[in-house]
Amino acid sequence: MPETEKCASETLLLLFGGDNPNCIRCGLCLPHCPTYRETGLESDSPRGRVAVIKGVALGALPIDAITHQMYFCLDCRACETVCPSGVKMGKLVEAARAEVEKRRRYNLLPRLARYAAMEFLFKRPWSLSLFGTLLGMYQLLGVQALVRRLHLMRIVSRYAEEIEALLPLVPKRNDRQTYRDHHPVLAPARYRVGFFHGCVMKIFFDEANCASIDVLLENGCSVITPRVQRCCGALHQHAGDPEGALELARRNIEAFEREEVDYIVVNAPGCSVLMKEYGELLRGDPEYAERAEVFSRKVKDITEFLVEIGFSRRMGALNLRVAYDDPCHLLHGQGISEQPRELMRAIPGLVLVDFKENSWCCGSAGIYNITHPDLSMKLLDRKMHNIMEVSPDIIVTANPGCLIQLGYGGRRHNLKVPVIHIMQLLNMAYRARDGHPSG
Repeated sequence: MPETEKCASETLLLLFGGDNPNCIRCGLCLPHCPTYRETGLESDSPRGRVAVIKGVALGALPIDAITHQMYFCLDCRACETVCPSGVKMGKLVEAARAEVEKRRRYNLLPRLARYAAMEFLFKRPWSLSLFGTLLGMYQLLGVQALVRRLHLMRIVSRYAEEIEALLPLVPKRNDRQTYRDHHPVLAPARYRVGFFHGCVMKIFFDEANCASIDVLLENGCSVITPRVQRCCGALHQHAGDPEGALELARRNIEAFEREEVDYIVVNAPGCSVLMKEYGELLRGDPEYAERAEVFSRKVKDITEFLVEIGFSRRMGALNLRVAYDDPCHLLHGQGISEQPRELMRAIPGLVLVDFKENSWCCGSAGIYNITHPDLSMKLLDRKMHNIMEVSPDIIVTANPGCLIQLGYGGRRHNLKVPVIHIMQLLNMAYRARDGHPSG
């Protein structure tokens, strides 16, 4: 079907006719939308996007009318937080992207790259592990340092150089932890929890995963980490591949069902926001619908979980000024804002410093910093300037994309301030209580 052909979309019509309320065009979302704030164009605003999606749904506009806008949107969901009508913009954007992908015709190289990422890399844990190993060798052997010093990527393109610059350090093999299937606590366990280690977190932020397990053990939880768990499927869902997301959802449901855990704890909000929606995504699947509902009810972001169970406040002092940046899919996707702050305020000696626009997207937005580097860097520069104004000792966030983006922002602005996951900070406080080094 040609992209210019007008055709009503049954999938999008169901969204507008179902439980997703209509936009009343009040404009309250406009000041909170990063793309609208940058361009000032109505078409780059949430209500503008709703209008064109509805036009495609009714068959009044061709599918190519929304192709650019659906991917120019960061899918940060900031508009959802302020929308008085409760419009679920994230669901509309993801559904519209899926409609675009049904009709989109890629050239050979982009098609191969998409296949390699969606069908190979993120669906096969061994391939992701191999990618991490090769990337680690690229860094350990000094190739990355040479490439950056001589600007070799610029020979390919400025775009390639910008993508390479985003890469964080892969932990050395002897620094990586092997997750045991079962991490028992010494005392009788309060809860038996399943830990979702993620894919990007496992490759780049192994220390944060290990800190998360230590914090859960500190709080009386027996921790189960299924080896057969897969990528959560968020990248597929955001990229217009809902079938790929459903396939991964089914595998994760099966993996955690076997363990009979009380909760499934996730330390990456981009993962937990989708995993909480497995029940909705699979409600039409007769084999998995009920199982997905049970699964999703168990999913908790780790900060949410710790506050709900009453976390241990037996911590040592950390005399630090901490700037906390809200991940979009934690704040806007799950409505979780106070819980991380409650955890940090409980640490003796710690000063939590607020900064302007800490609820704004940093520009990572999944792979937005790769697909739209110019706007992504504008958002990042704005974020880093706001952070620098409060002179923190440490920058804390809770999502792998944010950790990568803010880490690059520090290098970009020559800011000698570490960027860490909130569980690393909490684990430092527990270790400081016992007299261990807090580094």
